[in-house]
Amino acid sequence: MAAYPDEVRVILTQRTAALRVHSGQIAFPGGKIDAHDKNAAAAALREAHEEIGLDPRHVEPLGYLDPLRLEPAFALSLWWPNHRASRLKINPGEVDEAFEVPFAFLMDSANHALHHKEVDGKLRHFHAMPYGARNIWGVTRAFAHLYERLYC
Repeated sequence: MAAYPDEVRVILTQRTAALRVHSGQIAFPGGKIDAHDKNAAAAALREAHEEIGLDPRHVEPLGYLDPLRLEPAFALSLWWPNHRASRLKINPGEVDEAFEVPFAFLMDSANHALHHKEVDGKLRHFHAMPYGARNIWGVTRAFAHLYERLYC
């Protein structure tokens, strides 16, 4: 993990197992778009503040990922927070922990793996990226889409 010490880093969360939707997954801070949210960016900022205490004043949007087919609708945006995961305030009702991953690691195709698993009689495909003791998977398949957009 020390291969990228001074690189841009992405904050991810380990969602608590007690959640009804996407429990236990590694995910972006952010979440469900509520009716009162102005747009997906506002929803992502609100949810990131609720989940990990990320102050919207310290966030600069770098861009937006293509919408993923998720139920319910979730806001997924790529942000560059101006502070480290160690300074965050974790909401234990939603998140077990927040951690940082170097953006270069996420964009290295050698770290992308496509897995297959049968669930309820259907073959499911999912992206995973082993990172230290963690296996990044779930809605973070957006990294594979972003890699394809930037480098293919």
